[in-house]
Amino acid sequence: MAPMLSLVTGALSVALLTLSAAAFPTENNTYEYIIVGTGPGGAPLAANLARAGHSVLVLEAGDDQTENVNVSQWLNFNAAGNDPATRWDFFVKHSDDEAREARYKHRTWRKTDGGFYVGTEPPQGAKPLGIYYPRAGTLGGCAMHNGCLTMNPNDLDWDEIAETTGDDSWSAENMRKYLVKLEKVHYNSSYEHGHNGWLDMTMLDPGFTTSADAKDLSQKAAVAAGYSAADTSKLLARDMNGDQPNRDNLVGPFGGVSHINPNGRRSSPGYYLRDTVAEKKYPITLSLDTLATKIIFNKNGTKPKAIGVEFLQGKSLYSADPRHNPSQKGTPGSAYASKEVIISGGAFNSPQLLLLSGIGPAAHLKKFDIPVVKDLPGVGQSVADNYEAGILSLASRAVTGQGEIFPNFWKTSVGKIRDIYMWCGSFAFEGFWPGFPNIPPYFNGTYGPKQYECALVHMNPRSQAGVIELQSTDPRAVPAINLNFFKEKGSDKDLTSILEGIEWVRSWLVKANSSSPNSLGPFQELHPCEGEIGKQNCTEKAQKTYLKEQAYSHHATSSCRIGADRDKGAVLDSKFRVRGVEGLRVVDASSFPKVPGGFPILPTMMLSEKASEILIKGL
Repeated sequence: MAPMLSLVTGALSVALLTLSAAAFPTENNTYEYIIVGTGPGGAPLAANLARAGHSVLVLEAGDDQTENVNVSQWLNFNAAGNDPATRWDFFVKHSDDEAREARYKHRTWRKTDGGFYVGTEPPQGAKPLGIYYPRAGTLGGCAMHNGCLTMNPNDLDWDEIAETTGDDSWSAENMRKYLVKLEKVHYNSSYEHGHNGWLDMTMLDPGFTTSADAKDLSQKAAVAAGYSAADTSKLLARDMNGDQPNRDNLVGPFGGVSHINPNGRRSSPGYYLRDTVAEKKYPITLSLDTLATKIIFNKNGTKPKAIGVEFLQGKSLYSADPRHNPSQKGTPGSAYASKEVIISGGAFNSPQLLLLSGIGPAAHLKKFDIPVVKDLPGVGQSVADNYEAGILSLASRAVTGQGEIFPNFWKTSVGKIRDIYMWCGSFAFEGFWPGFPNIPPYFNGTYGPKQYECALVHMNPRSQAGVIELQSTDPRAVPAINLNFFKEKGSDKDLTSILEGIEWVRSWLVKANSSSPNSLGPFQELHPCEGEIGKQNCTEKAQKTYLKEQAYSHHATSSCRIGADRDKGAVLDSKFRVRGVEGLRVVDASSFPKVPGGFPILPTMMLSEKASEILIKGL
């Protein structure tokens, strides 16, 4: 009789899912593939391998929240990010400068009563935790709590991987086929798209025809980008995932593509994997509430070979889970792979598992008396992240159409290609903290309906110096994460890019100044340069200091990066294989050499489709 796995659907009910006997190994708890993690890297790969007839065991430390309304309804993404049923609480540093860290406006502290304080003047006895960096510890990973923005990276991002590795299969032209394969597009486009894939993709209404304010401001942005106001409606229907000539340099307003279906339900790899298991006709086993703790190696050959995974079973075992109880140790177990072990734990957890298993910088492993399986200096190093900031202002009256947001691209003077992605509307997105966004003065505070922000994502940052290291050999403990913002050479150009993006927004917001009694202008900027837009008197240095100290992020990648054979910091080859060992790959956002485009969620799914093809072909 086949074993039964418990699937938790939100906080609503518990259902038992019986899998077909074909889904389970016949002896020695051995599968062809073991995949650790069910995020945008692991979930599609597991489903694709199983549908191709390979037996797969999938380990997920969280449970199934796919029918939790905070997750399933994409507009509830802020609630999903705060839901204890889905979130993992990481706290990071932006530098080694304690004074600089203390000036971060949304630094989080643990109060003596166990609660959180967010700010720069903590109560007596509070201890600093760091800068909040939420992740999703649930089936589907971070694709279950994000804002669903879905962007194929600039072509250069793919082409640079091809050039670096000498593997032309990474070219933008070739990678597009993986986008077409996975997508189920529900919007009109003159470019080739998929309509039968597992990921719903919808272009959202930018409010051009329903909100006079959205129409006015998007027209001003279009004119500032070199178009006419009459072009705006067409610009707002432009397909950011289209295969336009010279797409890397197209700027101005675009249509916003999101991984949701037309009814507003979230679409994600978690649903694809869940449904693959539920069909009961593929050789796949999904083990929820199962925390991978160590990769098992056979060391008798010329190279160590990954042959299995040790794990602990139990709810909320990882300490980043807000429901974690340190007294709960979990039930140990192990499973074996006849072909390969694939790690898809994400940018923070994949390097942690490699380090715990003896793969990483030898000196760091020796500090924790971990036997070195393979000295790979790049594990947990060169962590990349997009810098994020914003220009937050107050209009002279309430902004109508508060739910309407339109995206823009911009190319700065220091960008090789367009290097700023932004989305603009009546909101205040200022980063993350426990309970975001609802601490004064945001939303429920003094800003109210007059708030207007363009939130910026700086693409292709030059400085890439983040570090992830162990703090303990306990696999339930979180690693130490220092993103080392603006540390490396080129960081001033990164700040220049962000500031120029802000200055571009000012160039069209100032056009809203008018003697008309119904004008939105003049806008009063709150940061990074306080004052009436068009009349401020801030130095470039002061603004860059503000941006350097208050920038935030949530797109970490590259902690187990792909690289060329000659690159000593490369952890993976171009086929995702961990260097120096056999039978082990890493397939997730940690694999990218740098952050791909403005949002790594879609490119990680494309990466997973590429890995699926490689493994199914036996490469």
